[in-house]
Amino acid sequence: MSLMDGDYKISALCTMPDQELFELLKKQITQPVQPYGYFINLIIASALAYDEAQFDKIFAAALLRYGLKETYISILYPALNRLGLMWANDTLRPAHEHFITSLFRQKILTAIDALPLPASRETWMLFLPANEFHETGLLFANFLIRQFGRKVVYLGADVPLESLTTAVKEVRPSNLLFFLVRKNNEQDDEALISNLTRQFKDQTIYVACEPSRLSKGKKRKGVIELHSIENLEAVIK
Repeated sequence: MSLMDGDYKISALCTMPDQELFELLKKQITQPVQPYGYFINLIIASALAYDEAQFDKIFAAALLRYGLKETYISILYPALNRLGLMWANDTLRPAHEHFITSLFRQKILTAIDALPLPASRETWMLFLPANEFHETGLLFANFLIRQFGRKVVYLGADVPLESLTTAVKEVRPSNLLFFLVRKNNEQDDEALISNLTRQFKDQTIYVACEPSRLSKGKKRKGVIELHSIENLEAVIK
């Protein structure tokens, strides 16, 4: 259940005064059921209203209650998914998604900056392949890996293979991690992974994607698929 599932529409939430919004949220927090849906809907409302101040208040309340990891998994990520569906159904302008994504990016970068520099020699190199621009998941992986004390070299989005090859030669990381988010065809995905395994025989390659994204049951030497935060945690613990 959520505010939109009850008597409140998203348009009403956008124009509602902050105090009234948080009184509604406070009532739900006192309920035994975790109110993820209320936070998600208030975040979407802040996106539709281009209201950074409201987003900050909602994010701060979620962070205090759940911490960054649970806030990302149970609130921020579902909110992004819902915004993406709204955009796909022409009920949301792309600017709304860009606005809220930029706010998510700021929050995760702030959390990363607050972490101490790791002393570990184990190095992870994080990147998105060419023409991949959805960076939020990669940023969160950066935070999580650093939180577990590993060194991260973060290359960011849309990294050409030639640039990646140069960076790997210079840094010599133990692990490579990238995300597949943008819609693509299976042949392109397989060609990308084949190129990576051919180029980087000394690194373990981790690919984060939906379980149905790559060929089911196909074994790739040196490649490990990650389908959840728990999968990544199991690797770095």
